[in-house]
Amino acid sequence: MRAALEFVACDLGAESGRCMLGQFDGERVALSELSRFPNGPIQIGGSLHWDVLRLFGEIVGGLRRCARDGHRPAGIGLDTWGVDFALLDRAGNLLGNPYHYRDRRTQGMPDEAFRRVPREDIFAATGIQFMPINTLYQLLSQVIHRDPQLEQAQALLMMPDLLNFWLCGRTACEFTDATTSQCVDPRTRDWATSLLQRLQIPTHILQPIVPPATVLGLLRSEVAADAGLDAIPVIAPACHDTAAAVAAVPAAGQDFAYISSGTWSLVGIESAHPHLTPAVLRYNFTNEGGIAGTFRLLKNVAGLWLVQECRRRWERDGPVEYAELMRTAAEAPAFGPIIDPDHEQLLRPPDMPAAIRAACRESGQPEPAGRAAMVRCILESLALKYRWVIDRLEEVSGRQIRAIHILGGGSRNDLLCRLTADATGRPVYAGPAEATAMGNTLVQAMALGHLASLADLRAVARRSAQPTVYEPRPDPRWDAAMARLE
Repeated sequence: MRAALEFVACDLGAESGRCMLGQFDGERVALSELSRFPNGPIQIGGSLHWDVLRLFGEIVGGLRRCARDGHRPAGIGLDTWGVDFALLDRAGNLLGNPYHYRDRRTQGMPDEAFRRVPREDIFAATGIQFMPINTLYQLLSQVIHRDPQLEQAQALLMMPDLLNFWLCGRTACEFTDATTSQCVDPRTRDWATSLLQRLQIPTHILQPIVPPATVLGLLRSEVAADAGLDAIPVIAPACHDTAAAVAAVPAAGQDFAYISSGTWSLVGIESAHPHLTPAVLRYNFTNEGGIAGTFRLLKNVAGLWLVQECRRRWERDGPVEYAELMRTAAEAPAFGPIIDPDHEQLLRPPDMPAAIRAACRESGQPEPAGRAAMVRCILESLALKYRWVIDRLEEVSGRQIRAIHILGGGSRNDLLCRLTADATGRPVYAGPAEATAMGNTLVQAMALGHLASLADLRAVARRSAQPTVYEPRPDPRWDAAMARLE
């Protein structure tokens, strides 16, 4: 067996980030943690922003730890959440702290966009799900309010592209993350400039789009010296975290759906081409970029953020252990009230438990009786929403979905995985929990020529991960609950 190649995989999520060491021996990937750090919005003057300078410092700190531990990586790649971006001036300087996607500046922007360009035209140009958080509506808000940052900007970089620019000096936008913006034409795999011009969004700020598995350049000399590393390649793996996770699905065929489960739940299938049919528009599905020329036909579903926000509110009254919440939720009565996790009133409420109680009252259901019942309500509602999405994925794709792979942190949530299997009537394969870092590592190996195809990546993923299997348990009460959700 050959000596293992080592890669640094930096995975930044909306709640936390981590720098992982991925060791690839040609057969399997082994992951170990270099560093882990919190992430989240910072409120400044009534607006939500990302502390992007601290995030970059944390990435460099992970590289320092890598060097101190005696590792000499063959490359570094990073991935982040989608839709958010930074604006640079003509000298490459950051014009302001990037906004957080839950900032209220996008309220009403989709309707404003539809007044200027019909909804059908926007979908035909981009194939992307309509959500007020999308880059398109963030930019439109800046246009309408004549934001001086946009007027001065000479370059737009999505979040991973900004961090890559600081690492290696190249301004480019990686395809999988760029597609989340609702500003990319999936047919040409380039910016939808005609659409942006109709919305008066400046197009001179757009940077070249590069495919996943692109070597962007070498680590800047000052960064390398600070970290104690050589000038290693900076690689754009799949820079959108979901695309990286899907690359590591340990599946052999194509008859599966995936759920990348964390703050958000990304529920979808892999496709060789974008789906731009009226049904996809009607169901508000999205076509995001994948690796090796694929697309991810999926729907963004509110995920465990609902639980996270409840816990955050409850912790005002004292510490709340996540494991204890899950234990008591598992013991709570089944088939209580059901909510639509994607209802607009749950997007950014100041008090999530209060918003859920209101949603139950307004739909003629009893409020959850206590914290355990509240968490049970969220998880059963998520499982039912997954079923709704998967049934419609079958409809619009003409493909039968026989199994579900749950990836990411949510794969560790035993109750959510069990409920998903039962609600959907399909076996659930849970894991790997660090699928994003694994996919990041594997695509880096592909970029350097050590893997040739997506099939090669999946074969390594299967050898590297042992998912937990949840077989469905039939119960007619799920059908009644589904009727309530619909």
